[in-house]
Amino acid sequence: MAVEEGGVEAKTNSIFGAARTGGYMVYILMTKGLKQSVCDQSFYNGPVSKFWAYAFVLSKAPELGDTIFIILRKQKLIFLHWYHHITVLLYSWYSYKDMVAGGGWFMTINYLVHAVMYSYYALRAAGFQVSRKFAMIITLTQITQMVVGCVVNYLVFSWMQQGQCPSHVQNIVWSSLMYLSYFVLFCRFFFEAYIHKSKKNTGKVE
Repeated sequence: MAVEEGGVEAKTNSIFGAARTGGYMVYILMTKGLKQSVCDQSFYNGPVSKFWAYAFVLSKAPELGDTIFIILRKQKLIFLHWYHHITVLLYSWYSYKDMVAGGGWFMTINYLVHAVMYSYYALRAAGFQVSRKFAMIITLTQITQMVVGCVVNYLVFSWMQQGQCPSHVQNIVWSSLMYLSYFVLFCRFFFEAYIHKSKKNTGKVE
């Protein structure tokens, strides 16, 4: 699974972040609708969401730092790992500065996926036997996250033409390319890690 070893701090931050930003996004959806949830910039300066948006952007630096531990432990460092972390860090800082539309969705979904992902690693680190299917589900949620990211970018672009979404074409292009590349890489990883490996194991003679 293309996820990194996460500490207690990362797990806690992701769980609280998912709860707080998720609650805020649900409130916006229920009271103001989908368009407002995508285009509204209040996510960046709301009394609660402002803190978690800032925490999200800052968290990308220590997440990238996981790469250093992988190298020091002489573990295999795959392209998806470091490419994903570097580009997310750069895009998050770049988008936060401009408070572009869609950020609430991007951050909330990422928090949710990381909350589940880091919890999985915490259980493994504690010595619990966790089913391999759970790892597959996490990778599938990561793939789903990329699809949602592309859809949100499409909505931002469409509503931006109507003057209702504060963003710019350059940001949407880079974000879309980023999400599309992640989608391809995560799908490839899923096939190689779960489908191809399962076929090889099935073909083995005991």
